[in-house]
Amino acid sequence: MAPRFVTAEQAASLIADGDTLLIGGSGAGHSVPDTIIGAIGKRFLAEGAPRNLTTVHPVGLGDRANRGIGHLAHKGLLKRVVCGTLVDSPPVERMAAANEIEAYTLPQGCLSQLTREMAAGRPGLITHVGLGTFVDPRHGGGRQSARATEDLVELTKVGGKDYLFFKPIHVDVALVRGTTADEDGNITMEHEAVFGEMISMAQAARRAGGIVIAQVKRTAQRGTLPAKQVKIPGMLVDLIVVDPGQTQTFFTVHDAAYAGELKVPLTNIAPLPFSPRKVVARRAALELFNGAICNLGSGISTGIASLAAEEKCIDDVVLTNEQGLIGGAPATGNEPGAGRNYQAMVDQPYQFDFYDGGGLDLAFLSFAEVDENCNVNVSRFGDKIVGPGGFINISQNAKTMIFSGTFTAGGLDISWAGGATKIAREGAEQKFVGKLHQVTYSGALAAQNGQRALYVTERAVFRRNEAGKLELIEVAPGIELERDIFANMQFRPAVSPSLREMDARIFRPEVMGLAAIIAANRGPIRSQRLERFLTGAVT
Repeated sequence: MAPRFVTAEQAASLIADGDTLLIGGSGAGHSVPDTIIGAIGKRFLAEGAPRNLTTVHPVGLGDRANRGIGHLAHKGLLKRVVCGTLVDSPPVERMAAANEIEAYTLPQGCLSQLTREMAAGRPGLITHVGLGTFVDPRHGGGRQSARATEDLVELTKVGGKDYLFFKPIHVDVALVRGTTADEDGNITMEHEAVFGEMISMAQAARRAGGIVIAQVKRTAQRGTLPAKQVKIPGMLVDLIVVDPGQTQTFFTVHDAAYAGELKVPLTNIAPLPFSPRKVVARRAALELFNGAICNLGSGISTGIASLAAEEKCIDDVVLTNEQGLIGGAPATGNEPGAGRNYQAMVDQPYQFDFYDGGGLDLAFLSFAEVDENCNVNVSRFGDKIVGPGGFINISQNAKTMIFSGTFTAGGLDISWAGGATKIAREGAEQKFVGKLHQVTYSGALAAQNGQRALYVTERAVFRRNEAGKLELIEVAPGIELERDIFANMQFRPAVSPSLREMDARIFRPEVMGLAAIIAANRGPIRSQRLERFLTGAVT
């Protein structure tokens, strides 16, 4: 039976009290069915229904204001939220912090992969991801509010080794999005900035006896959509809402490069202004090598994409993001998750399969707090709930982790006239602390797994040493250790006997020749057999 085309208001009227909604999309409106979500919020304000909803979405959904899941931030409407991050939805984050709802933030990749497990009717997701962090049941089980008392994650053993078991979640309604729907309900995503896990969500809802509601921008005649472009087959779709005003993201009506319709000249990608952010990105970029497969997380690390475009070496490495983009330049600013000039786009669960399997050579992620045992927090600060997003999947499994951030926060004024460091005003907030608010990255587990880790700032670089402690290995020119480093840390780090000055090129506004640096750096040999073949040792 062909799906029925309905208005957003009609779709919202179908949501019942106590329903669990599985919602697709990512971050700042990428493939987010926002019109339907908004209609549910409007119905509640008009009728006082539906009540006590649970929302499940692997990625944070919102515009850092009131859109996305923010539409549902009304007392009585929302009972529980299970998601990768709340930072995109301040109204919901405030409800969680006030203990007005049950709040869980779980690794983005685990939630993404869990939808696929649910679609197949498997018992749940068993993974090493999350061990030793606040997601581990021994350390909180991903709970972010006192009301959140149910155990969504359990500790289990397989073959004598510890794993985490993420339980399946019953789905009443899946809300998905595409670009075009034909009369049979087949849906393509040609204008979308990401694919997400739309088909797995639709399959999971169908298996649970739930309803699949899709939002699209336009319709097509039956039989006219290219079959190989269909991302959600019509057999899985029950209702379709058409919104001709649907925008690509919350901030962009349509960017052809986000859609993969064309590749833009690198000059179209704005270079970063010379600033502490650029200095940090430059030092982190010194770790790149030819052909390196990398992840760029949100925040300061996304500057590496702009830097590589400016230095005309973006094709010398493979930059990826967790939403499924491979190659090109992941987006910076308020639209992380999108990208331009990418080589391929895969569904999000498959990207996380690659990440969890150790496929990343280098991962560049931000940090907010670091302790002397090399643990990192990005997920919670007192009553401020952020969530981990894809951070845990990425940071636990990359061969080398580069954490990036300014040395202090809150009013830092630092410059480099003539290449020498001048601190006019120190940041009010220290980031190298005695005790983390929450552990999002376990230094001990990383050491056990043999992972290399660097901690990069605008004035100092640290590593995790053989004793598992934070060790200072580089300082910026003009820095005084006691005044500028140790006085702004809540512990005294180890200091390398070969402490050296950071590369002078990163502190000057002109380009630094990153392409030559990448070419000179030698990466690991992936396969001895392939290496012998390529060098002519095998014929």
